[in-house]
Amino acid sequence: MKLYEYQAKEILHKYNINVPKGEAATNVDEVAKIYSKSGAKKCVIKAQVLAGGRGKGGGVKIVETLDEAKAFASKLIGSCLITAQTGKKGIQVNRVLVAEAIDIKKELYLAISIDRSTSKITIMSSTEGGTEIEEVSAKAPHKILKEQINPLLGIRNFQAHQIALNLGLAGSLATKGSSLIKNLFKIFIEKDCSLLEINPLVLTPDNEIVVLDIKMDIDDNAIFRQKELLETKEITDVSRAEKMASEAGLSYIGLDGNIGCLVNGAGLAMATMDIIKLYGGTPANFLDVGGDAPIEKVTTAFEIIFTDPHVAGVLVNIFGGIMKCDIVAEGIIHAIKKVDIKVPLVVRLEGTNVEIARKKLDDPKLNIIFADSMKDASEKIIKAVNNKK
Repeated sequence: MKLYEYQAKEILHKYNINVPKGEAATNVDEVAKIYSKSGAKKCVIKAQVLAGGRGKGGGVKIVETLDEAKAFASKLIGSCLITAQTGKKGIQVNRVLVAEAIDIKKELYLAISIDRSTSKITIMSSTEGGTEIEEVSAKAPHKILKEQINPLLGIRNFQAHQIALNLGLAGSLATKGSSLIKNLFKIFIEKDCSLLEINPLVLTPDNEIVVLDIKMDIDDNAIFRQKELLETKEITDVSRAEKMASEAGLSYIGLDGNIGCLVNGAGLAMATMDIIKLYGGTPANFLDVGGDAPIEKVTTAFEIIFTDPHVAGVLVNIFGGIMKCDIVAEGIIHAIKKVDIKVPLVVRLEGTNVEIARKKLDDPKLNIIFADSMKDASEKIIKAVNNKK
């Protein structure tokens, strides 16, 4: 579960971490009230979407008058923001953050994440914070320093102090930085985070350390422990398809292609997308129905696929192990009747009860194209989609 910037900052504020004063707004009138109430000479208005690169995409602006604030908010709210992380479709901006503008002396980078290869928590730090951190990572990775934290022991004082030194902080600033790092680590643990990224962490001219921007991801498997965050879940940038998938216990990720994929098993789903690309097609989604999907779940999977209006064909690729092929076949039949599939449908089934499944699906009224292998399935769905154009 990803949090908006303003939600993450509210959490940090409760832990007495220095963040710019600000409030979220959903319309121009609210923006005007917040701006006027702030009394600040300069404020920054930031689009609240779950994607990076907002500044470069035109989603962030410093304003110095009420009229300027209203004009920018009017242009931004309701618009579709396109950044390097949103894809060509972009994300609609439904709310903005209006916050005091902070004078910046130095931009730093700090992030806490989980390193699954070592089963430890990693704290990354760099003196090269700001909008070009991706470029720093690619061209000068030695400038991003890592400290491994044993989750059973927690962060030690000497580790927090070393990270502060890595950020170029010295003297009293190193003490402040060390305290901040330990506090952020506490949040990471108590809020069940999978990522807590601050970019930039800024040093002001009067030597204050301020969290200027933050990304916070909560582990979905631990969300039951975060009751106060469950209330915010409905207002995050989750598509209808993703919401349906989450409620049905399916793994779904929307993509930019036109061939819908319904597969059991994450590895097979990845391989299916790869082979579609190999033969010149473009997958519309990653959809893993899991190892034991009942008829209702298969039907829901088809409904999820067709929430995407760009889907021009569907490839079903099932290897029957725990999930028997005849059960999948019944789900496909039920889905065809309920969803009213009007695009080419290619089905490749292998495994338990495959012969029974093929007999059930061998009905001209179903209009199914059968495939014998992944290669055969990919070529047939791509050909069918291209012929339909």
